[in-house]
Amino acid sequence: MALALGGGGARGIAHIHVIEALNELGIRPVAIAGSSIGALMGAGMAAGMTGLEIRNYALSTVGHRGEVLNRLWQLRPSSLAEAMAGGIRFGQLNIEKVLKAFLPEAIPARFSDLEIPLKVMVTDYYGQTERVCDSGDLRKALAASCALPAVFMPVKIDGRVMIDGGIYNPIPFDQLRGAADIVIAVDVVGGPDGDGKTIPSRIDSLFGASQLMMQSIIAMKMKAGAPDLLLRPDVGRFRVLDFLRAQELLAATASAKEQMKQALCDRIRHWQAGN
Repeated sequence: MALALGGGGARGIAHIHVIEALNELGIRPVAIAGSSIGALMGAGMAAGMTGLEIRNYALSTVGHRGEVLNRLWQLRPSSLAEAMAGGIRFGQLNIEKVLKAFLPEAIPARFSDLEIPLKVMVTDYYGQTERVCDSGDLRKALAASCALPAVFMPVKIDGRVMIDGGIYNPIPFDQLRGAADIVIAVDVVGGPDGDGKTIPSRIDSLFGASQLMMQSIIAMKMKAGAPDLLLRPDVGRFRVLDFLRAQELLAATASAKEQMKQALCDRIRHWQAGN
């Protein structure tokens, strides 16, 4: 079995249910691919963390307001020279520094130290294409994959400017074709949620348009070759940056765990019957 985890910002916390389901079934992926938050969750699993460990870590860090503020405060420049070193970029955070402050110690510095092979998707901004990172500096690849435009600064890899992997490949199940008998994909992109009449705010319009674009990409990829299983937790009412609502999000998407177990068991029985 191979696992593809998609992008979606805070909505990606729902990936934890899928990882927990696999743990409880005693199933270990032979390969993992991820974009953005999916790359982070995939890295945790590939490093040997259980779903419960990832859950507890998420709730105690990004899901805890005081801890978020404390870690962000530690990222402040120590001097004016440091603040000016990279130029003034209003509204953009350094994602490499943010991840350094928030990633669990269990996630190693290099791909070669992972227990499960991992593919991290990034988008080459000027090359106008996707790039698969599966060797070398893991943390830089994760930072690039999470570099959401307008929120985080791009990341350079091998001299190239990279941004959010979900822009070009929201759920990289296509990168796992042939890697296993069963490929599972998890879609946490969601879509604009509302009454259909209210004009969205500027930030909601920006993120909503991004969701629509990514769903269009997913639909085209599905026509070209769908994964064996596609799970879509109900994450629509949560926003991209709703990390402080982690506990609420996990509670709202709790049914995804049993859905995953049932769908995978059914698929395994079907696969065994055909072999």
